[in-house]
Amino acid sequence: MSAPIPTKIHYHKQARELELGYADGTSQRLSVEYLRVFSPSAEVRGHGGPESATLQVGKKDVGLANISRVGRYAIKLHFDDGHDSGLYSWDYLHDLIQHRDANWADYLKRLEEAGASREPMGIEIKQL
Repeated sequence: MSAPIPTKIHYHKQARELELGYADGTSQRLSVEYLRVFSPSAEVRGHGGPESATLQVGKKDVGLANISRVGRYAIKLHFDDGHDSGLYSWDYLHDLIQHRDANWADYLKRLEEAGASREPMGIEIKQL
């Protein structure tokens, strides 16, 4: 069975959350940080499987610069840290929603094991 298709997508800039609304009246909110660290791009997930994935660090304050629709099956998120590769299909977004708690716990564990942090490193520079 295919994932439900959102009928509404809204970016809550202050909260840094993407809200997906569905025809049945339900909605789900995902943090932009979560979406960024679980980007479906090869740059993040790796070119050769999970062992070649790149741990994303310092993404706590990342936001969205833009959202583009890709056909009838996905959206492309343009993050304000410059990352904009990877298509978020409805199936992938549904999977992120369904496994949010386990994914996040695993991410925090991997950060700890690497001695890394969610906090941005150094001075944040944004291109205007």
